[in-house]
Amino acid sequence: MRPFSFHNPTKLIFGRGQLKTLPQELEKYGKRVLLVYGGGSIKRNGLYDEILSLLKNQFILFELPGIEPNPRLSSVHKGVELCRNEKIDVLLAVGGGSVIDATKAIAVGAKYDGDVWDIITRKDEARDALPLGTVLTLAATGSEMNNSSVITNWETKEKYGWGSPLIYPRFSILDPEFTKTVPRDQTVYGIVDMMSHVFEQYFHHTPNTPLQDRMGEGVLRTIIETAPLLLEDLTNDEYRETILYSGTIALNGILSMGVEGDWATHNLEHAVSAVYDIPHGGGLAILFPQWMRFVIDENPARFRQFAVRVFHVEEKGRTDKEIGLEGISRLEEFWKSIGAPSRLSDYKIDDSKLELMVEKAMARGKYGRFKVLGEEETRAIYRMAL
Repeated sequence: MRPFSFHNPTKLIFGRGQLKTLPQELEKYGKRVLLVYGGGSIKRNGLYDEILSLLKNQFILFELPGIEPNPRLSSVHKGVELCRNEKIDVLLAVGGGSVIDATKAIAVGAKYDGDVWDIITRKDEARDALPLGTVLTLAATGSEMNNSSVITNWETKEKYGWGSPLIYPRFSILDPEFTKTVPRDQTVYGIVDMMSHVFEQYFHHTPNTPLQDRMGEGVLRTIIETAPLLLEDLTNDEYRETILYSGTIALNGILSMGVEGDWATHNLEHAVSAVYDIPHGGGLAILFPQWMRFVIDENPARFRQFAVRVFHVEEKGRTDKEIGLEGISRLEEFWKSIGAPSRLSDYKIDDSKLELMVEKAMARGKYGRFKVLGEEETRAIYRMAL
């Protein structure tokens, strides 16, 4: 196990009926609130009206609607300008991970003299940020309780993850009721995304991590058992609650304590969706099994453990690699069974822009820790995924 320090300042407010706490949480940070949201689903399901009724007599509200599923720098720029012009005190992100990620970038950009893209591309670092809170409507990214964000510059076809201790939400309200209207395909993408977050932290070479391993395996098993039930009953309170909590635990820092995760597959996917604007969870469902097959020889025992503990693969008379490969196939089959894509061709992606995707994936140089990937390895994994 690696030495580590852990600090997560986000106040998690979880469960049915917890939206009522929103005014008392917001008032700690000021009266002038920028409400950030996406394409309008919160208006259709009534959440928007609930929030307005709670806040309209106590706060001065401004709005930034229309945040994209892969949030774009152009929307962040609009939010930054709004914050500066209207002297915003606090940001409220109402939506899924994309809305929260954009809000995190706005929070930093509003306090930065230059272009926030410099921070996202790591040319500079954040030194201040507006406070932000969230009301989560989609179980997927864990952005409601971490210090990470992903932003796309559509003009340059670049998509990067970045982070700062300054962008932890001050509070996040998670009521499973607000996720019950999420359509089936978005529910599936969220399930794939949260499982992928566990994988990024699970596949490592750090010795002596028995508790971290068991916690990650427990999250995976819970998702695997609950997901098919939820997809047969999308409005079930208990299933929505379980998946919602799983998404938060998958990426709030708990599973990564004392280990050094990989994160290569996320880099691979960001390059694909920067070029083709596909759903992040869909891209991960395609790429993760191929990455696993490509790197299994780096640590076959790790993949054997995954296959046995998560998918109960039979061990007797078989090598670690054979067991691990079956585990990978079981994962691929599970994701296909719930409706996730398995090939880039499912999104009509061929090899015509393969070199552009490789270029985007390599923008920051070699990447990954389980196996360091360069240009040749990146190209090979993309070809395996076609």
